[in-house]
Amino acid sequence: MNDINKYQEKFPFLTGISYRDKEYVGIVVNYDNSMISFYDIAMLPTVESKQAILECGDTWWWGSNRQVPADIYLFKEMQQFKPVLKTFVLKEVEIQFGPVTSLQNLSKKRIKRRTVQLIIKPD
Repeated sequence: MNDINKYQEKFPFLTGISYRDKEYVGIVVNYDNSMISFYDIAMLPTVESKQAILECGDTWWWGSNRQVPADIYLFKEMQQFKPVLKTFVLKEVEIQFGPVTSLQNLSKKRIKRRTVQLIIKPD
């Protein structure tokens, strides 16, 4: 458990999930009512590619408002990681730690309704 806390402090953008008795660590792209999409860092073939995705995650975490998914915020940079993008059925996923981003949250706009009442002043 100490190792998880250590990595969470160093890489706050990483999320741990469990799916069908397997555990995964990576960056969540989108989380909605039925699916979760996720870059699985363990599937990256080289240490350099793992460092590259961690750098992209760090740039996204500290440079954005964290509501926009990393692959939209860093579209060109994240293209090289598409082969490790996984999608899981949400019913079978348990989020162990870390943040999740959702495009659904972006579509919810707060609309302020104002009423204007015109009053005619008698002369």
